[in-house]
Amino acid sequence: MIEAWVELSRENLPLAHLELAAILETLGGELRGTRLDTATPLVAVPTPSEARLLAGRIALGRRITVRWPEESSEEIGARLRREIRPGESVAFRPTTRPTGRATVAVVDPWAAAVRAAGGRIELEHPDRKFLFHVGLADSVSFGEELAVVDRTTTDSRRMPKLPFRRPVSLPPKLGRVAANLARLRPGDRVVDPFVGTGALAIEVALLGGRLTGIDADATMIQGALANFAHVGIEPERLLVGDARVVTAPGPFAALVTDPPYGRASTTGGEDARSLTRTVVQRWAEFVQPGGRLVVISPGGPDPVDAPWRRIASVPDRVHRSLTREFRVYERSRTGTAGTAEGP
Repeated sequence: MIEAWVELSRENLPLAHLELAAILETLGGELRGTRLDTATPLVAVPTPSEARLLAGRIALGRRITVRWPEESSEEIGARLRREIRPGESVAFRPTTRPTGRATVAVVDPWAAAVRAAGGRIELEHPDRKFLFHVGLADSVSFGEELAVVDRTTTDSRRMPKLPFRRPVSLPPKLGRVAANLARLRPGDRVVDPFVGTGALAIEVALLGGRLTGIDADATMIQGALANFAHVGIEPERLLVGDARVVTAPGPFAALVTDPPYGRASTTGGEDARSLTRTVVQRWAEFVQPGGRLVVISPGGPDPVDAPWRRIASVPDRVHRSLTREFRVYERSRTGTAGTAEGP
């Protein structure tokens, strides 16, 4: 079977693996093993027919590469001589960071094969880009880049670039991770009972989620609407009110939220963990069986009980005195969800 590699971002590999697994599950695929070794964040997956869709969804990823079955340098050179067309430009890139001399020693025979086929080496804007990793006994994992994760679009949604700004806001990259962990599909109805500036809610909507967002602060709701308009999307519903009592129609496919915590957050005088548990428990009742909760929190007890079970928790360091966790909960498929038309 032809397989692909997904090269993950190194900034938080456990979280990147969890995000990738959720996306593949959403797209109907699954992981096939772990990284090639502890030095390179490559994950083997069945070649997804939606490779570019995968690249467009993932936040903590860099590129998708189709793996070649050849494992020796000589076999790879022979195939390059067969495949490269006259005039094609090619680049080779290691997936790790060896010394320059070591890279040259590996790549030189392949570059010669490219030139023998009438191609040329072009590092800046090649027609074809190949990635490689040299393993034990000089075995080579080699593949061709299929799709690249566009990290510039995520960067364009960072808080300093939005019209409504607050010093405490989830980076859009991590908002996208949370939305992916919920396994969202276009048309899914999602609730965020602590919408804030809308940073997380925007990522939900960009994945096609029909968002209901709630915040007790009218200024936050107005600002979130401005941020939504800035990126060219509309939430299904944004409500001003106390999420402990405000009403909205359900059921929902997921609850995804980043509750207030840390010194710069405000909770109206209530203990942050107590508020989170009260609100999340209430709105979790309106998430359908098999649905998910994704709650970003600084640790502590779970905010929900049965029929919910925690299926994952990954820490992410914010600064020296604060580490948050990305927690994922799944609801039993038995029973029914309510509709949040009243308390």
